[in-house]
Amino acid sequence: MSGARPADPFAEAFEAHRERLTAVAYRVLGSRPDADDAVQETWLRLSRQDADAIDNLGGWLTTVVGRVSLDLLRSRRTRPTVPLDDQLPTLTVTLDDGPTPEELVALGDSVGPALLTVLDSLRPDERVAFVLHDVFAVAHAEIGAILGRSADATKMLTSRARRKVRAARYSAGDPQQQREVVAAFLAAAREGRFDRLLEVLHPEVTFTVHAPGGRFVTIGATEVAGRARSAGGAALGRAATVDGRPGVLAWNEDGTPLSVLAFTVADGRITEITAVVDPAALALMDLPAPA
Repeated sequence: MSGARPADPFAEAFEAHRERLTAVAYRVLGSRPDADDAVQETWLRLSRQDADAIDNLGGWLTTVVGRVSLDLLRSRRTRPTVPLDDQLPTLTVTLDDGPTPEELVALGDSVGPALLTVLDSLRPDERVAFVLHDVFAVAHAEIGAILGRSADATKMLTSRARRKVRAARYSAGDPQQQREVVAAFLAAAREGRFDRLLEVLHPEVTFTVHAPGGRFVTIGATEVAGRARSAGGAALGRAATVDGRPGVLAWNEDGTPLSVLAFTVADGRITEITAVVDPAALALMDLPAPA
């Protein structure tokens, strides 16, 4: 591990917990780079501790990574944001015939597309409470120590966040239904069926394309359907899970990535499409190779 000394008594023990800590931080923060930063900060704090002073290393690490993630969430709400045009998107992409990111870290049934979508709408303390308790089964008393609240207050906070997540999941529908909607969209685009495209697109759908020339946004079902019909859809792509959403990954003939598409579906219609076709952005992602 970067920065760790071979003789350090904590190094090996920390590595045994790294995967879980990364999973916690990623679910709280929703960003791989931020999650890596949180885990690294957790390691730095551990390296300054007296080994004899920690009775339960796993619990101590979970508490610290939770506090660090909470601080990052709060600072994210107050610091100036970088214009989207100046950012290169980084997405987590997994082909659908392999394990999803959720399965790889064994997060359980609570993690899914609706959860990933709604987490951004939760307050930082709600987000930390929900992820730690409902996804990672951390006790309310331990979460309360992170948030500076009593166990009862934390329990109420978790309950409120859970209601919001359930409402979002109900609105979004089950994953299989979402994929059927996306498949219908791709088939209609491929066949040039404008009327069918309008049926599966929300009237105020947003289509965002990250291209070499910048970020371009199209709003409205008619406009998006026109673009999709002219493009013909991602006929040569493979179904994928993109940041927890149904998507498509396509490659060039030489095996290099061509594009990544991610879809958000609610109430049986597509409300948002994100397309990444910028080679520089695609190069930043750890994308699967074609079979």
